[in-house]
Amino acid sequence: MSKEKIVLAYSGGLDTSIIIPWLKENYDAEVIAVAADVGQAEELDHLNEKAIKTGASKIFIEDLTEEFITDFIYPTLKAGAVYEGKYLLGTSFARPIIAKRLVEIAEREGATAICHGATGKGNDQVRFELTIKALAPHLKIIAPWRIWDIKSREEEIDYAMARNIPIPVSKNSNYSRDRNIWHLSHEGSELESPANEPIYDRLLQLSVTPENAPDCPTYVEIEFEKGIPVKVNGNKLSPIDLMKTLNKLGGENGVGIIDIVENRLVGMKSRGVYETPGGTILYAAHQELENITLDRDTSHYKALVAQRFAELVYFGQWYTPLREAISAFVDSTQKYVTGTVKLKLYKGNIIPAGTTSPYSLFSEELCTFEEDNVYNQKDAEGFINLFGLPCTVQANMKKLNNIKD
Repeated sequence: MSKEKIVLAYSGGLDTSIIIPWLKENYDAEVIAVAADVGQAEELDHLNEKAIKTGASKIFIEDLTEEFITDFIYPTLKAGAVYEGKYLLGTSFARPIIAKRLVEIAEREGATAICHGATGKGNDQVRFELTIKALAPHLKIIAPWRIWDIKSREEEIDYAMARNIPIPVSKNSNYSRDRNIWHLSHEGSELESPANEPIYDRLLQLSVTPENAPDCPTYVEIEFEKGIPVKVNGNKLSPIDLMKTLNKLGGENGVGIIDIVENRLVGMKSRGVYETPGGTILYAAHQELENITLDRDTSHYKALVAQRFAELVYFGQWYTPLREAISAFVDSTQKYVTGTVKLKLYKGNIIPAGTTSPYSLFSEELCTFEEDNVYNQKDAEGFINLFGLPCTVQANMKKLNNIKD
């Protein structure tokens, strides 16, 4: 009989580098590695050779970058979703698309299990496994960090060195990083204590610090159609080229660097530094455009929905009815979010420099401080009397009952 097949989410990082030989040592199974390209650039170099050399029967390197942008980044951008006021969800929404492709390959290859290298302390285990449960609940899930004897990254390094497995970290440079076309995250090392200032000189890879950014501002214009960015500085770009262009501009100007202590789904707090240069620019531009194209009630309600959307993405609940329903609502709000936003990038700051839209709700004639013929200021008296009627009723009740606050 042929061996059982296990599909492994493979990145070539420390965890998955040792998981292939670990699976071979602990399961009588064929290991099929799947590396998802979501824009992590040179990190995919030599993965084919490395996976086969360490025991995989085959490896699939899947280019998912454009689908990642259009089907995961853009819906989250349109929602304006930000987790805990800072985090633009770069790792969070990359996991569902990776897990989706793992399921597709597992079913095509006749595999019975999917393996991932997420730790038992983190969020990624939930994101991977909820996607698998939503799309292929019959597949078994193997999570080595929850069952093996290895307890730390240092022990992982020792395991790899004992088997001559090349790994991308050392005990002297022991950051845990996750990169895609949207962001680069950094955890571990000095970041494990919130008391420590990040050592940015050895940490940052996409950006310069604001102190080292140019002394002159950089202007950028972004054009949106129904909430989706389509042009930068007048040039129509593919989703991938648009992200690369904004990442370069943002990185050069020290934009999008955050240091956050966040609340993980599993209950603990964790500390990380995230670089999201292009994404931070897009969020700022999209918000400026919504400021002139959304009515007050929709804008305020959408802000409430954005928080819930961010939680769903962070918690790994992409493939759920609620996320899909919120996305449907968000799409309806984006019908008139079309126009051009000009921003000034300067030493880590993003400063609005002008917004235009054919669907703008801003009326200069209505809000001018000069004389106008469209607004009767006397109308405000009746409005205030009615709007303030509950206040008047409450005050009269207190007076009648001699109640003093």
